[in-house]
Amino acid sequence: MDHTSDPNAACYRIDPQRTDLAREFRSHIRGPYSQELQKLLHRMRWGPVGGRYLLYVLEPGRRWALAQMPPERGQKVRLFLDCCFDSLDAAEWHVFRLRWQALTGRELQLDETGSERP
Repeated sequence: MDHTSDPNAACYRIDPQRTDLAREFRSHIRGPYSQELQKLLHRMRWGPVGGRYLLYVLEPGRRWALAQMPPERGQKVRLFLDCCFDSLDAAEWHVFRLRWQALTGRELQLDETGSERP
């Protein structure tokens, strides 16, 4: 059974000590991913909608901005125009770090290259 058909995948608990999974994502943002990283990403991407961070396309294939889903359906998406990216990989890494903190309660202690910070 893979992560997409596993009914428990959306309840996957993220261990804040598993920075190896964050390093794996950082080094292979577009995949392929290990099974453990697939579970983590499934949990990050398919949790409750309200408050979920996402990327808003400003210029297709060229520029993205950070956005956040509203707490209730029908409300406007919150757009952070002061947080824009010219690289999809940099944008995805930023959102990964925000989701990690939201789900673990801890800031991800890795630098931008994926190495652990002291």
